[in-house]
Amino acid sequence: MMRLLDRLSGPDDLKQFSYDELNKLAQEIREEIIHTVAQNGGHLAPNLGVVELTIALHRVYKSPKDKIIWDVGHQSYTHKLLTGRRDQFFTLRQHHGISGFPKPEESIHDAFATGHSSTSISVSLGMAKARDLKGEDHDIVAIIGDGSITGGMALEALNHTGHLKANLTVVLNDNEMSIAPNVGALSSYLSSLRSDPSYFKLKNDVQNALSKIPVVGERLAKTIENLKDAFKYMLVPGIFFEELGFTYLGPVDGHNISGLCRILQEAKNINGPALVHVVTQKGKGYKLAEEDPARFHGVGPFNIETGECVHPKRSSFTDCFSQALCNEATKDQRIVAITAAMADGTGLKKFAELFPDRFYDVAIAEQHAVSFAAGLAKSGMKPVVAIYSTFMQRAYDQIIHDVALNKLPVILALDRAGLVGPDGSTHHGAFDLSYLRAIPNLVIFSPKDGEELKDMLYTALKLEQPVAIRYPKAETEMVLGPGNLITPGKAEVLHYGSGLNIIAEGVMVELALKIREKLALNGIDSGVINMRSLKPLDATLIGELAQKTPLVTLENNSIIGGLGSAVLETLNEQGIFQKVKCLGLPDDFVASGTIDELNQDIGLDLHDLSIEIKKFLGLLCIPGVAAK
Repeated sequence: MMRLLDRLSGPDDLKQFSYDELNKLAQEIREEIIHTVAQNGGHLAPNLGVVELTIALHRVYKSPKDKIIWDVGHQSYTHKLLTGRRDQFFTLRQHHGISGFPKPEESIHDAFATGHSSTSISVSLGMAKARDLKGEDHDIVAIIGDGSITGGMALEALNHTGHLKANLTVVLNDNEMSIAPNVGALSSYLSSLRSDPSYFKLKNDVQNALSKIPVVGERLAKTIENLKDAFKYMLVPGIFFEELGFTYLGPVDGHNISGLCRILQEAKNINGPALVHVVTQKGKGYKLAEEDPARFHGVGPFNIETGECVHPKRSSFTDCFSQALCNEATKDQRIVAITAAMADGTGLKKFAELFPDRFYDVAIAEQHAVSFAAGLAKSGMKPVVAIYSTFMQRAYDQIIHDVALNKLPVILALDRAGLVGPDGSTHHGAFDLSYLRAIPNLVIFSPKDGEELKDMLYTALKLEQPVAIRYPKAETEMVLGPGNLITPGKAEVLHYGSGLNIIAEGVMVELALKIREKLALNGIDSGVINMRSLKPLDATLIGELAQKTPLVTLENNSIIGGLGSAVLETLNEQGIFQKVKCLGLPDDFVASGTIDELNQDIGLDLHDLSIEIKKFLGLLCIPGVAAK
């Protein structure tokens, strides 16, 4: 018998299904998601939690005419299955496959590309006002989680939306609380009452009539207004949103499709901003994910029966950072660790367990995290802020104004610098060196391995100034023992070359050593320099090398404004004219795939780099010199 999922050609087909069939469809979708994520990895628990909600959204709203904006977008797998990508779903997060996030180039049903949190309400408000200015007629709905809505940007957008009285719907996906039956029943009743047009008409009529009564009327109106507010504060669970100008509907069971459809239709009929509070369960339908949603939030390939990872986890830069920080914190009570809703991902979970009084998860609030750290540093503490490179972009002004300008010893631990793999363009840490290098008073380190990361953290805790340490999502050896000081502005010479010198940073150092071996087969004597201090640079060494040989720079960062640019600026300041080839991430957004696959796509693999360097040296044109 054909599955319901196989009968879907697009979201319009949902309107033909009964609610019993939609519930069966939800079960089929969960099976599809679990099977695919078990094979490919991905965001499992968030997607299992929004299956019914997504079905209801596409049954009530008419995509792509109506715009559905997903905050973060990591929970859009059901959306993809319902919008014509069923046959491609097995390629999820794979090289040349469909993205794990909304991507307009992939489908007209993906109204906006997202990958970071707290943006959906702002985007939806912009679309709503554009719609109104152009005289168009369609609905706009933003889906945002209970974590994302705490972000400052989301609160700013809520405030602006209420002020403009914009006609749009915000769906708050709350997966952290449950609904007691009596509260749910009362809330549903209040939501139905307050969304009824007759209620609004009665309220306005009474207020208008009372306001026309002189003196006594004004006092009476004020008294009634106070009574009305008191009643709301006692009974209306969404008073915060009501005060911002939203009509609050909910809470509603996020796994009841008929109830969801009913309340979403109510929201559509409201003239002005509406907020639908939906309560869901992360990991719904997969017992292991229900019991441990944090572990199954984002996973690699796993065994469905046991939940165990298919590929055994080896030590990583994140693990080395975690261990090194915990070691230092046992010796210094002033060390404080801060993250923005990423304790597991940044390796701070162990720190939180060992030093709960010195660990702070500020939720999705990167700006606050950095300024909070500045306050701690100003008061004599040693704050370490661990945030992914791609998310640290959100706190740029705070790094400049609150940390660097004040010359405060805040340590920025930038995890996932460079390419990160299947999460794709929204998550690659491709720009941190470029956006940090221009900031005065800031030291920037990049370790080639776990031992060097340990030493850089040790050094940063000794320096009385801001320090950023960028390190990749990659495996490395776990190294224990005391840390060693690294001098800012001093590179490590691994090999001097008589025909060429490669200046590399971070994990690209290992690749540079392999290139050296490959070039040696053609008789090219190349040196490798570990430029572990990216700011300040070892300007003296760079000048000395450039006096003798051409230079190649190799970085896991955008080619615009990174290490290569810094080397060229240094040579220009010294008045040295030398051939320099800058190699790094392209001036483009890199897609999804394994890091090896992506490096091949952009020409940063061993084979292509070796050829590129030979071209740079003019050796491929010499008769008798063959590429090996």
